[in-house]
Amino acid sequence: MNEVTIVGLLVDVIAFGVLLYLAALGELVAEKAGVLNLGVEGMMAIGGVAAFWSGVQFGSPLVGLIVAGIAAGLLALVHALVAVVLGADQVVSGLALTIFGLGLSAFLGKEYVSLPPVEQFGTLPLGSLRELRIIGPILFDQPWVAWLAAALGFLTWFVLERTRVGLGLRAVGENAATADAAGQSVTVTRVAAVVVGGVLAGFSGAFLVLNLAKGWTEGVTAGRGWIAVALVIFGAWRPGRTAIGALLFGGLLALEPRLQTFGVEVSPILVSMLPYAITIGVLVVFSIQSRHRPSAAPAAIGRAYRREER
Repeated sequence: MNEVTIVGLLVDVIAFGVLLYLAALGELVAEKAGVLNLGVEGMMAIGGVAAFWSGVQFGSPLVGLIVAGIAAGLLALVHALVAVVLGADQVVSGLALTIFGLGLSAFLGKEYVSLPPVEQFGTLPLGSLRELRIIGPILFDQPWVAWLAAALGFLTWFVLERTRVGLGLRAVGENAATADAAGQSVTVTRVAAVVVGGVLAGFSGAFLVLNLAKGWTEGVTAGRGWIAVALVIFGAWRPGRTAIGALLFGGLLALEPRLQTFGVEVSPILVSMLPYAITIGVLVVFSIQSRHRPSAAPAAIGRAYRREER
């Protein structure tokens, strides 16, 4: 395995890690507020088709990112209204959101399937840093969305751990009744958290379609949204640990098309199953561990809150 091959692999590891991290970060924010959103896959798909449409219409990936965030945020708002305001089952609402998002994106994007790639997210003007051997292309030749993901991860940690807003959000996710009694609006906090999660999932979908897939096709998300949901559990609801998990799973996605080129004789079907099989394995392991020690999950996650029942 030569240096060029290794560098190319590590570049893709970070790229796929960014894809997963943006979606997982959004889910983490929603779950910290006590709302389980299983609609990540659908929101990514809507964000992807919105970004590609914007790329065709305006030729600007930045506009595509913004439109993708708005489109996925509006879809997340539907889940927030149903699950938070109306108090419906969060699992059912989230699954319906995924099915609806995948179907709607396929319908809206049917005219774009055969179109050539639109403009991608470019790199930051980092000058000579990009020319450094090995580390240059790996770290400094990444699209600027990768740096945005890192900044959003730090911002999420800072807000959750160092601000009153984050304290209120975590309080709602741990004990909604107590937070309500202390003057924190449970409904507003949860709706805002879900919408923020949707916006980040839309960013992920835009990055997938514009830079990784380089085009729109039906089913382009290919289950990556479910991996993002599992990453939140893997990362114990912490932005830093979730980032590490995103890189690990990003490595699996990057390695998938390369195993045979490395001389590993294995069925392509089994290789494509690997990231999802490991995702299931991670969920099983954490489920077993939670029986023997307190779970890191927010205590009120998945529970609807009604003030009259306080």
